[in-house]
Amino acid sequence: MKAVFQAGCVLLACALTSIEIAAAQPANKGCSSENSIVAQTLHCEGGVTIIAENGARYTLRDRNGKGRVDAVELTGGAVLVEVPKKPGGNKFEVITPQAIAAVRGTKWAVDAAENKTSVFVVDGRVAVGRRAGGHGVTLGAGEGVDVEDAGPLTVKRWPSPRVSALMARLGQ
Repeated sequence: MKAVFQAGCVLLACALTSIEIAAAQPANKGCSSENSIVAQTLHCEGGVTIIAENGARYTLRDRNGKGRVDAVELTGGAVLVEVPKKPGGNKFEVITPQAIAAVRGTKWAVDAAENKTSVFVVDGRVAVGRRAGGHGVTLGAGEGVDVEDAGPLTVKRWPSPRVSALMARLGQ
């Protein structure tokens, strides 16, 4: 698993194509957008849906140069990502200053703050590790983890109020 997270960092550093998106601006590169009072929803090729809270700071990435979004680099705020499960896998990552959350078909939320990234899985499974590498964890539905610069990655079942507060920020 360590190699997967390190490879993600290398791919990010070597990204051939990037798509800059700020909340409340129109999307491109295979995505259409719609805005609500609290969030922007992007519908991208391949069935990927990204909901970004208003004010979130993120960049959509096309790391393999195939003209489709396959990663989100999130530097602040929260996103909810839904990636359909497909034969052969549909690798998608959310990369924050502290963490990389990688998936092959699920729905999950990532909240990036200055010194901490929180990842919560609504449905499916998500691998989460520090951007710098090291031990990672796998989350299932209803589970979350807080990733800080140091300390263990502890998987927890998130209490309803915490889940509700995050989902409300994303218009869910």
